[in-house]
Order: sequence, then structure tokens, then C-alpha cells
Amino acid sequence: MVDPDRFLADLHELRGFGAADVGKGVVRPAYSEADIAARRWLAGRMENAGLQVEVDPMGNVFGLAEGTSLLMGSHSDSQPEGGWLDGALGVVAALEVARASQATGGPPVSVVSFQDEEGRFGVTTGSTVWSGLLSMEKADTLSDHAGVTLAEARAAMADMVTGQVDPTQFSGFMEMHIEQGPTLDATHEQIGVVTDIVGIRDMKITFEGQQNHAGTTPMHLRRDAFQAVSAFNALLEERLRNVVTPQTVWTIGHVSLHPNASSIVPGRAVFSMQWRDADVDRLTRMERIIRGTAQEVAAQRGMQLSYGPMLGLEPVHMDAGLQEALCRAARVHAPETWRKMPSGALHDATNVSRLMPVAMLFVPSIGGVSHTFEEDTDEDDLVVGLKVLADAVASLA
Repeated sequence: MVDPDRFLADLHELRGFGAADVGKGVVRPAYSEADIAARRWLAGRMENAGLQVEVDPMGNVFGLAEGTSLLMGSHSDSQPEGGWLDGALGVVAALEVARASQATGGPPVSVVSFQDEEGRFGVTTGSTVWSGLLSMEKADTLSDHAGVTLAEARAAMADMVTGQVDPTQFSGFMEMHIEQGPTLDATHEQIGVVTDIVGIRDMKITFEGQQNHAGTTPMHLRRDAFQAVSAFNALLEERLRNVVTPQTVWTIGHVSLHPNASSIVPGRAVFSMQWRDADVDRLTRMERIIRGTAQEVAAQRGMQLSYGPMLGLEPVHMDAGLQEALCRAARVHAPETWRKMPSGALHDATNVSRLMPVAMLFVPSIGGVSHTFEEDTDEDDLVVGLKVLADAVASLA
């Protein structure tokens, strides 16, 4: 039997690493002091649970059961301003299920906390490297917004590294997560059994214009890189209108201007362009529109245009057998308050699906908010999710 009190106590203790002063928020970006301290704490918890701790070169932390086992977990890094449950819930729930399964003679369960799921250096970087989609050598050249490379960042936890972890020892992967959206909260439901995860594309775009004096340069002569970003954004919404569905999303989430001064016309703008959809063909059509619109704006405004590397993951369908195990358990613990649903957010399960069968379980996000200090879930819902997860695992014996 799982121990809800121990589970909740561990969740709150993990939140203490990088705890923000607002709400239950955390500041625990990948490879930060708080993140590494949290990983050391998790490694200790895994050892106490009788699991063998292994840390791969990326900093993914594994607690391994003997022999072939079911892998469970998520990530413990956070956004620069994140919530206490995003990722952390899946890791701590996996740890509690591993303890309970071991105590009752159930199926062997291994636990993982993947590194840099939140994308300081890319998109779900830790599980991308572990799954073989990106080599460690190429990953090391990635840099964050401050110009720090992944190679430089991961050196801070080099003393924890034990070596590569072989994925063939795992029979499948289950990940429990908060929904990070409004559906379950709005319908007063407690459990979402995930059917599939959307695909994602992410790249940086640069407009290079002409830096100039903000007081003496006439408007019609300016090659203002920020105005190019503004024009691109407005055109893109119009061009995508007849291609996308209500579930399709796209975001310019980070803009860097140079020299970023109030009295200088910005000569360069670098911005992130991300889009998500469950259909591969639509993702490709959107890419053509995005690149075509950027080229048009650059030509009209006398800009040089360049692109960073395209990062992304394909849409993934959950394994039917693991999904059904979760459905059976949901019928027991939340008989009138569960549903099947897709995931609009990206998760490590997407990468792991390249190696083994995967499944995911959602619990509600109050107000549908995440990636913010206000992120939260009712603790009763957390416990129901834990019980569904544990029963699903037990049924796989």
C-alpha cells in the first residue's frame, strides 16, 4: 500500500530546494545549485528505498530495481519561475509506488528524474539525449539565453555521474503529471488518462537590421529589427488562420534585442518560435508558413534573416496496454471523475516512447495554470492520482 502522508511529505520537502517567496513556487532551473541539491536529495531517497542510484552524463538520476523493471518518473528541474508540482509530482509519486511495490512483492519499479526537461538548453534535453535522439557531443554545444553552454553547466554535477544507463532493462515507462491546463479543473474531474502527446517544433529566428540613433533616424529610413518581429507576428496569425485547429498553438516566448537601449533603434532581434500540434503534416505546413513569412518581412524591411537549429519531437500515442491499466484503476478510485484526454504539453514520455511503451496520468491544475508560482493541485487529487498509479502498476504483475 502506498503511504499518502509520506508521499506528500516528500513533495513538500522537495519543494524546499529553490522555494520561492510567493505561494508554493520554486526556482530550480536545470544545473542550478538548487537543482543539483534536489538531485542529491532524490538520490538519497532512492537509496533509502533500496534502489541502486545511477547518474548518466546528462545528469539524469535513476534509482534502479533489480532485473527487468517498469520505469517511472518525470523531471525535477523547474522553469525560471515555476510551480512545485510540474515534474516533481511524477518523480515523487514514482518513488512512493516503487517503495510500496517492493514492500508488497509487486512488480519491480525503477525511478528517474530526467534533467533539463524544461528546456534551458533545448527541448526535454535530458531524455532527448538518453533516448538517442541527440548525441551528448551535439548537446554540449547548446547554450542558454545567457550564453552558457550545456557542457559548462553539467560540469557542476560531474562528481555525481556514474555512467550510462541501459534502457533495455525497462519494460515500459509511466509518468504522472499535473495537467497544466484547464480541462480537469473546469469539469471537476480528478484523473486524466492521456491518449497522446502533441508534437512540437522550436527554433530561433534572427532579424539583422541597422542599429541607429533613435532621435535622428527618420521612421521611413529605419531598419528596426523589433519592428520586423512585430510585423512577422501580426502576419503569422493571419497566414495560419486557415491551417490550424482550435488545439493548435504557437508562441513567440523569448525576444532578445541588441543593444536593448531606449535611445537606440535595435539592429538585431533574436526570438524563439515554437508551435505544437498532434498532426505531423500540419506541423510541416506551419513551418513552411513561418519561414515564408519571415523571408517576406526580411525582404520588405531590408533585413538579414537567419535561423537557429530546428528542435522538436513528433506526436506520440500512448501504449494501449499501459493506458488500459490506468483506466481500470481510474474506474476504481475516481469512478465518475475521470476521462481520457490528449496532452497539449510536451513531456519526457515523448522521448522515452522511442525506446519502450509509455503511458501518462494527469491530475488537475487549479485554475488551469502552470509554469508560474501560482501552480497548485488539491492534495486530495494528488493522493487519488497516486492510488490510480499504484493500482495500475500492481495490475501489471
